[in-house]
Amino acid sequence: MAATAVKGESTYTKSILDEKMKKSPVGRWGVIAFGGLLVVGVTYIAMHLGADLSVVHSASVFPYILLGVALFIALGFEFVNGFHDTANAVATCIYTHSLEPHVAVIYSGCLNFIGVMLSSGAVAYSIVSLLPVELILKVSSGSGFAMVFALLIAAILWNLATWWRGLPASSSHTMIGSIIGVGVANQLMHGHSGLSGVDMTQVKKVFTALLVSPLVGFGMAALLFFLFKLLARDPRLYKAPEGTAPPPFYIRLLLIGTCGGVSYFHGSNDGQKGMGLIMLILVGTVPTAYALNHTVSASEVQTFAAVSTQVAGALGNYALPTASIGDSGAVLENFVNTKKYEPDVMLALQQEVTDIRNEAVGYGSLAGVPPNMQANVRNQMYLTSAALTLLPKAAGAPTISASDTAVLGNYKKFLDKSTKFIPTWVKVAVALALGLGTMIGWKRIVVTVGEKIGKTHLTYAQGAAAEITAMITIGLADGYGLPVSTTHVLSSGVAGTMAANKSGLQMSTIRDIALAWVFTLPAAAVLSGCLFLLFNKIAG
Repeated sequence: MAATAVKGESTYTKSILDEKMKKSPVGRWGVIAFGGLLVVGVTYIAMHLGADLSVVHSASVFPYILLGVALFIALGFEFVNGFHDTANAVATCIYTHSLEPHVAVIYSGCLNFIGVMLSSGAVAYSIVSLLPVELILKVSSGSGFAMVFALLIAAILWNLATWWRGLPASSSHTMIGSIIGVGVANQLMHGHSGLSGVDMTQVKKVFTALLVSPLVGFGMAALLFFLFKLLARDPRLYKAPEGTAPPPFYIRLLLIGTCGGVSYFHGSNDGQKGMGLIMLILVGTVPTAYALNHTVSASEVQTFAAVSTQVAGALGNYALPTASIGDSGAVLENFVNTKKYEPDVMLALQQEVTDIRNEAVGYGSLAGVPPNMQANVRNQMYLTSAALTLLPKAAGAPTISASDTAVLGNYKKFLDKSTKFIPTWVKVAVALALGLGTMIGWKRIVVTVGEKIGKTHLTYAQGAAAEITAMITIGLADGYGLPVSTTHVLSSGVAGTMAANKSGLQMSTIRDIALAWVFTLPAAAVLSGCLFLLFNKIAG
C-alpha cells in the first residue's frame, strides 16, 4: 500500500514527537543517567590527563591554557558531529516509533561510545596523513597551531550552517575540505604550487570512498527494499507510521538492531576523525607527555634495534656510492614535500634509521627519552615513516625487492606504533562529546530523513533497508580504514528506497543535499585556508 503523501510543513515534530517526549518519564531519567556518565567520564579524563601531564615541567602556564582552548575546540567539533551526523543513526528508529526518542538517543549514544572505544585509530591517522608533513613536524610552532585551529573552526562553522538548514551534510567532507584548504594555503604562502603540499594520492583514496559510498547506499537500499517486497508480504511494512503505534514486532527488532549497528560503526568511523587532530594538539602543546608512545616496552625497543640494523643494511643496497648528504632530515623533508626523488634520499633514509636506532637503544625505552628530545625523536620517526610510504610511488626511485619491501614494512609498523597512538582518555572524551551532541540536536535531521527526502512518509520497510545499508557500508569502510559519511550513506539509502517504491523524491530537498555535497569541500577549503592565513599572521 502506498504511504501517505507529505503535505505542507511537518506535523511529526510539532505534534506526535513533542507530545511523546513530554509524556515520557524516560527523558528525565535518561538525562540523569547521561549526566552521571558525563561526571564519571570527565573524572576519568581529568585523572589520566593529570597523570600524563605530571611529567611536564613548564615554568609558563601558556602551554596549559593553549591545550585547554585547543581541546575545547576539537571536542566542539565532535559535539557538532554528534548532533549533525549521529542523528542519522536514530532517525528511522525514532520516526517509525520503534523506540521512544530519549531511549533511542541514549541507546545510540551507548553504541557510539562502544564504537569509539573499540576503534583502531586507522581512520584517525588516514585523516591526519592528508595534512602537509612539514606542518605536522612543526605542530609545536605558530604555523602548526594555526593549522589545527583553522581546520577545526572551519569544519565547525560549516557543520553548524548545514545543521541549521536541516541538511544532512557530511562531516567527513567538511574535515577533508578544511585540510585541503590549509595545505593549499600553506604552499601558496611559501611560493609553491597550491596542490604540491597535499598528498593527492591519499586525497583521491579518501575522496573516492566519499564519492562511491552514497551511490552504493542508493543502489543497495533499493535492492534491499525490492527484496523486502519479494519475501515479506505483510502490508503493514509498506505503510507510513500511524499515530504513535510501533511497527510489527519483528521489524521493530530489526530497526532497533540496525540503529545500534549504525551507531556503533558511526562511533568507530566518524568518531575517529577528531582523534588524530586531538593528538596533534597534545603533541604540539605538551610533547613531553604525548610526542612518543610511552607504553612501548624496553623489550620492544630491543627488537626494534635489531630490525633497524636489518633495514639500514637493506637501504644500503640501493644507495649510490657517489651520494653524499649533510643534514639527512632536511633531505627527507624536501623529499616528502616535493615528492621528487633525488640520489641522496636513500642515503638520508639510512642515516635516519641508524640515528633513531641509536637514540632508542641509548635511552632504553621511549619513555626514557629526555623531555627536551621527545619531540625531536618523534619528528625523526614520523618523517622516516612518511618517506618510506612515499618511496615506492616516487618517480625515479629504485625498485625495491619483495624481501626488502617486507623488511621496510615491518620497520614502519614500529615507527607508526611509536608516533600514531591514541590514549584511552582521548577516546572517552570524543565518545562523550558525540553522545552529548546527539542528545541535543537530533530532531532537525530526523525530520529531514523521515519526511523531506521522499514525497511520501518513510515506511517501516524503507527505514529498515536504509539502516541495513548504512550499517554494512560504514562497517566495511571502517575495516579498510576509510572515512565515509554516515549522513550521505543513510540519506542516499532513504532516497534509494523511495525510488524503488516509486514514491517520488522531493527535488527541493535532494537539490539542497546535492548542493551541500558539491559545495561542502570547496567552501570548507576556502574558509579554512583564509583562517589559516589569518591565524598565521596573528601568530607571526
